[in-house]
Amino acid sequence: MCAFQLRYDSYRAAVDDHLGGLFADAKDKPYRRLQEAMRYSLLAGGKRVRPVMTLAFCDMLGGQWREALPFACALELVHTYSLIHDDLPCMDDDDLRRGRPTCHKVYGETMAVLAGDALQGEAFGLIAAAPAMTAQQRIDAVAVLSAACGGGGMVAGQVLDVDHLAQGETDLRLLHRLKTGAMLQAAAELGCVAAGADDGLRQRARDYGCHIGLAFQVRDDVLDVVADQGELGKPIGSDRAEGKRTFVDLLGLEACQALVAEETAKAKAALADLPDSGFLLNLADHLAERRK
Repeated sequence: MCAFQLRYDSYRAAVDDHLGGLFADAKDKPYRRLQEAMRYSLLAGGKRVRPVMTLAFCDMLGGQWREALPFACALELVHTYSLIHDDLPCMDDDDLRRGRPTCHKVYGETMAVLAGDALQGEAFGLIAAAPAMTAQQRIDAVAVLSAACGGGGMVAGQVLDVDHLAQGETDLRLLHRLKTGAMLQAAAELGCVAAGADDGLRQRARDYGCHIGLAFQVRDDVLDVVADQGELGKPIGSDRAEGKRTFVDLLGLEACQALVAEETAKAKAALADLPDSGFLLNLADHLAERRK
């Protein structure tokens, strides 16, 4: 196994272990079904790209990456809440996520909404209680994550998506800069916050996350056309079936592959001269070539 994969697996295992200890104490409580629904989606696996990115940035910049786990896992809680809500019948109405039934298919729509709501609130509790961070680091982390997932970030992107407001390439880039890119930028910047990095490094991290976000989404659009549903773990062609415009619709497969390569190169350029950036440079290539 290559050094990159070993390091990725080390970060991911630490994230999974930390997440596994959350919301596991409700067996005798009347609301235990809520926590079961939260854990069902939170512990469903997945690549953990966002928290891995947070830990890797903290590590690269000289921080103690295990001390950044509350920030990284808070990000994953918010990401999981967004997936639960994204799958609801009032949104994308998807039956599969990560190869198994979506939260609302197992627990019902009401409980799925509440599970997402609870995960969002708990995320900021994790940041507030991060034991190794200063008060200012916690404040900065709250500011970064709330901006990324709020009404000018991920949720704004979801509005553009569900209302089919993005029809041209410029609009589509904005949609995905908000819906996907904002959270990846936050992942990178949270690692900087955890490491006590300066504003210049935080900006470079945001640049990396922004370009990774666009490359990630364009690759997603390509996979929605060419991937195997069993390997991908979710329905193929669902965006097209719902009448949503994708980068493949606008540019074609070949141009999309070129755009992924271009944005990946820009992401790498943001970090290329930094010591110990090798893992994050390899991560950019890994995401550009992923099959699910």
